[in-house]
Amino acid sequence: MSEGSGSDERAVRRTGSDDSAVRRNGRGQGRRGEQPMVPEATFDSYYGKPVLNPPVWEPRDIAGYLFLGGLAGGSSALAGGAHLTGRAQLARTSKIGAAGAGLLSLAALVHDLGQPERFLHMLRVFKVTSPMSVGSWLLAGYVARAGITAGSAVTGRVPRIGAAATAGAAALGPAVASYTAALISDTAVPAWHDGHREMPYVFVGSAATAAGGLGLLGTPLDQQGPARALALLGVAGELGVFERMKKRMGLVGEPYSAGRGGRLIHAGEALSLAGAVGAVLGRRNRLASALSGAALLAASVATRFGIFHAGMDSARDPRYTVGPQRERLAARAAGDHAPTVMR
Repeated sequence: MSEGSGSDERAVRRTGSDDSAVRRNGRGQGRRGEQPMVPEATFDSYYGKPVLNPPVWEPRDIAGYLFLGGLAGGSSALAGGAHLTGRAQLARTSKIGAAGAGLLSLAALVHDLGQPERFLHMLRVFKVTSPMSVGSWLLAGYVARAGITAGSAVTGRVPRIGAAATAGAAALGPAVASYTAALISDTAVPAWHDGHREMPYVFVGSAATAAGGLGLLGTPLDQQGPARALALLGVAGELGVFERMKKRMGLVGEPYSAGRGGRLIHAGEALSLAGAVGAVLGRRNRLASALSGAALLAASVATRFGIFHAGMDSARDPRYTVGPQRERLAARAAGDHAPTVMR
C-alpha cells in the first residue's frame, strides 16, 4: 500500500468521513466534500471553569448598597420638592430616610472593602474615567449633605444651613441614584455590561419607586401627592425600560428571567404592580396607602437583588460570554463580505 493511501485511511479514522470523500479530496485541501476534523465548539472551558471570574462581592453588601443608594438619591430629590412646596411632614420623612439610607449604603460599601482605610484611599485621587472613583467622591459629598439636612429637620436648628444642604442633596440625588448602574455596567459581567444603555434608567425608576414608597409609608394622606406621583412614574419607567432592555439583549438577558435573579425580578414586578394599584386605590385610606408604600419598597429591594444575582449567574455560565462573541464575529464577517455599492 502506498504512503498516500495510508494517509487517506488515517484521515478517515480521524474525521469519520467515508472513503469516497477521501478519494475525491486527495489529502483534503479545503474542497467541498471535506469533513471537519475539529469537533464543533461547545460552551465549555478548561477544567470546567467559567470564562470569567465573577466579582468577589457579597450579595448582602453590594446588592444592599445598590438599593440603599437608590433610596437615598430618590428620597433627597423628593425631599427637595416637598421642602419647596411646604409639605413639612413629607420633607421630614424623606430627609431622614435619605440620610439613613445614605449612611447605610456607605457602610455596606466599606464593609465589602474589608477595611475602612480602603475607602479613604479611593478619595486620594479623582479619576473621571473611573465610575468607582467618581462614585466614591459623589457618595462622600452626598452623605455629608444628607446628614446635615436630616439633623436640621429633626432638631429644627440652623434652618438656613439645613435648607442649603437640602438643595445640595436634592441636586446630587439623581446622580447618587444612577451612578451605581454605571459602576456595574463598566464590568465584564455580561448581563450588566450588555445592559449599559438602559441600566441607568432602570436604576432611576427603581429609586423613584422606593422613594415614593417611603413617602407613602411615613406621611399623612394630605401630603402624599408628590410621593404617589413619583412612585407611579418610577414603576412605569422601570418596568417599561427593563422589558425593553431584556428584549434587546437577547441571549444575555436570559438570567433576568431565570434562576434566582429571575425569581427576584419577577417578585419585584409583582410587588411594583400591587403597590401602584394600592397607591391609586388607597389614596383615602391610610392603612392601604402604607401597605402600598411597603410593597413598593420591597419591590425595589427585590429588583436590585435580582439584578445582582442575574449578573453573577451570567458571569458563571460561558454561554453568555461566548455566544455574543460569536454573534459579533459573524456580523463582522458578514459586513466584510457585503458587496460594495458604487456611486
